[in-house]
Amino acid sequence: MKKCGLMLAAVCMLWGCSEMGTAPAAKAPAKPKDGELAYPADYRTWPKFLSEVQRPDAKQIRELVVNQAGARTSQGQMFPSGTVMVMELYKAKMNGEVPETGADGKLIKGDLAKVFVMAKGDGWGQDVPDNLKNGNWVFSAFGPDGKALAEDFTKCRACHAPLAAKDFVHRYDEYFDKRIAR
Repeated sequence: MKKCGLMLAAVCMLWGCSEMGTAPAAKAPAKPKDGELAYPADYRTWPKFLSEVQRPDAKQIRELVVNQAGARTSQGQMFPSGTVMVMELYKAKMNGEVPETGADGKLIKGDLAKVFVMAKGDGWGQDVPDNLKNGNWVFSAFGPDGKALAEDFTKCRACHAPLAAKDFVHRYDEYFDKRIAR
């Protein structure tokens, strides 16, 4: 009986169940490929990874969260299998062609454009060319409504590929520096 509880907990960590004993929102394959991750419906309750990441070059503000499995990681460690990260991409409010900024000089958040999910599992992400492998991470994208989007994950993989020393995670050091300061 104890093994069943542990297995259920692992499934919930991977697929974003809101509480122990709740079935995943959508059934995903045992070793998902890019685009096959389930939408983690409760991700907004997860610990912050980074907040209000400013991307004036892309006219975006990004909000990033990580599930409990990933949040338990210590600086200098790789994230464990079962880690799920979510990045919300918000459009910056615009004044014509120019992004609006607040009194603090930061971009002002507009509408949610997309939700990207990055999850790690044993043996995942191995079906891509060697130059695009990101360890055991796979990616998926969703619209603001939670519906899956067809994306070219080659772009995601190419952007994360140089970060092998940081477990292929952008802003790894910034996350741990801010977490320690909290």
